[in-house]
Amino acid sequence: MDEANKLYQVVISDRAVGLLLRHVHFVAQVNVQAAERLREEIMEAAKSLQRFPERNMWLCDPMLPVSKYRKMLVSKQYLLVYQIKDDTVLIEYLLDCRQDYQWLL
Repeated sequence: MDEANKLYQVVISDRAVGLLLRHVHFVAQVNVQAAERLREEIMEAAKSLQRFPERNMWLCDPMLPVSKYRKMLVSKQYLLVYQIKDDTVLIEYLLDCRQDYQWLL
């Protein structure tokens, strides 16, 4: 398989799944359909990382190792934080960009 057709395995950490469930549950308190759309959009974005996960920018912060984590903006306010190891994309966090995520660092 050439590089253009390469598929990565996408793995979502337990922590990221928990964060996704928390965000979806929060939205569902107001609108169940919006919560389902959010879940679908985030899962589709995660699945899209099977192809060319390098397309997204590095997550840069003095507290993080250089060139380790990448970030992907989803649904205008959520950030998927992931790293690429060999043929695997490991999604480690799902963050709401409207909140301070310094706790992560």
